[in-house]
Amino acid sequence: MFEKLIPYDTAHLILEAYLRFYHQNKRITKRAQIRFENRDWNGIQADARERLSLYRNQVGNTTHDVQAFLGEKTADKEIWRAIKEMYLEEVFNFNTRNIAETFFNSVFRHSHKGLGADEELMFVHATGTYREFRSAIPIFHTFFLVEPIDHIIRQLFYFYSFDAAWEDMERDVRLITGKLNEKLCVYDRLPKNARLEMLKSVFYRNKSAYLVGRMWLEDKVFPFVLPLLHEEQGIFVDTLLMESNDVSSIFSYNRAYFLVDVDIVSEMVDFIGSILPLKSTGELYNSIGFEKHGKTVLYRDFLRHLDRSVDKFEIAPGIKGMVMSVFTLPSYNMVFKIINDHFPPPKKVTEQEVKQKYEIVFFHDRIGRMADSHMFENLKFPLNRFSQEVIDELLLKAPSKVKISEDTVEIKHLYIEKKMIPLNLYLEKADMEEARHAIKEYGQAIKELAAVNIFPGDMLLKNFGVTRLKKVVFYDYDEIGFLTEYNFRRIPPARHYEDELSNDPWYDVGPNDVFPEEFPRFLIGRKEIRDMFYELHGEIFDVKFWLEMQKQLKEGKTFDVFPYDESLRFVHQRE
Repeated sequence: MFEKLIPYDTAHLILEAYLRFYHQNKRITKRAQIRFENRDWNGIQADARERLSLYRNQVGNTTHDVQAFLGEKTADKEIWRAIKEMYLEEVFNFNTRNIAETFFNSVFRHSHKGLGADEELMFVHATGTYREFRSAIPIFHTFFLVEPIDHIIRQLFYFYSFDAAWEDMERDVRLITGKLNEKLCVYDRLPKNARLEMLKSVFYRNKSAYLVGRMWLEDKVFPFVLPLLHEEQGIFVDTLLMESNDVSSIFSYNRAYFLVDVDIVSEMVDFIGSILPLKSTGELYNSIGFEKHGKTVLYRDFLRHLDRSVDKFEIAPGIKGMVMSVFTLPSYNMVFKIINDHFPPPKKVTEQEVKQKYEIVFFHDRIGRMADSHMFENLKFPLNRFSQEVIDELLLKAPSKVKISEDTVEIKHLYIEKKMIPLNLYLEKADMEEARHAIKEYGQAIKELAAVNIFPGDMLLKNFGVTRLKKVVFYDYDEIGFLTEYNFRRIPPARHYEDELSNDPWYDVGPNDVFPEEFPRFLIGRKEIRDMFYELHGEIFDVKFWLEMQKQLKEGKTFDVFPYDESLRFVHQRE
């Protein structure tokens, strides 16, 4: 009788599912403070993983319900055009309209496997700026900077209450005031209207909480971020960060997403963007846990970039891998990675296993050492933007995933990652000071990955990249695994002289056996660079390091890995 209401009812089915997702998402983020107060570090990491699964599960369940409701009409374009219109009417005045539209897109794509982006039936382009939504009251506290400064800092802390003791608030006020005064000493007097604006929401990740804000001095804005730790003696401030590069590292695309309670997501993204102007909007959505919308924003930015540029896709610089084909657009700061159809020896992984490795990275704590990736399916590119070299490479290495028509290239499955300089190429041009810093970072990356139970497998220089901030990050995941699942061994003594001359090992080697003594043979070729690595990180070549790390991980130890330089920590001033 009410068949005309089918689009409206379907729109509301999707909308109700979105509201359940959003409620459950907020509930998980609200738990973060409780976890922090109780020093429940395993619980906060479990919550972070649960939140990543939440969106997928809700989209999957909603898709099933939509298909059951529509039946044969699921494939009807006119029905879906009407559903989209009805849905937009309902969410148009939502303060999270952008997130709701992305949720609709996910359900539509899940209901139409193999279909690319459809501008008629999906929210491919934003339906507004989303800046029309503002909180009725500011999302931040304001503190005007007047003398004495320590009174202002003390006042700031009273706006953030925790159900846990503070270790020594007066000491922390003194340390913060001292560092802030160093920043302000260039002024004869405090600038008029100098102030701090601190977001009311607290950001949580792993063992830390962050008070995030900005400082206005005349017409300049600076970050003002206070990382908090909670140890047995209580909560304390670990440092004060007022430089964009230091804060950028905290919000890095190579780290796990924050758990943060937020109402108007776009407003918070705007605030963070004011202190991190070099961060893309998509990255900022990712950083606060809305990675699906971050992916949407990335795609929209990419379409705009294609419209505004004329260069062609080319093979990414560096040594070609056996598992992935990688191409890039010189004017764009991302790379595109496709799994090849076949892998030559000695690679033994399958395509499905490679995809599973990317899943491991997605759900794991990346600690600033593993690149975040966005997976796309059935992504279309203009054919005239490809160099012939890239076309030839894709048709040779991954023909099952590439479909070329008269004017488009459609790729069935690919990953998009932030562009970095391959470490081997960086070292070729680096002076000795730059090389030493990169090698220090390289070894530190391996150690920090081990601290979160990740063994890279293939640790060659070419599988690591150097970021804008000169951080070294791992990005080749086809041999990645959990450290505790490997068998680290010493090479047994040779039985006789002929053993040492043989090309084949004289001892049994299992599939998960690793011999750290062998690392020097293949990790670094140049002697001066290898000697540098020995000096800085020689323990990596010793099986003792790996066995001890395994032991501590199996005992449940969680290691401290700070997203800012160790030298910035207040602990050095307390000693």
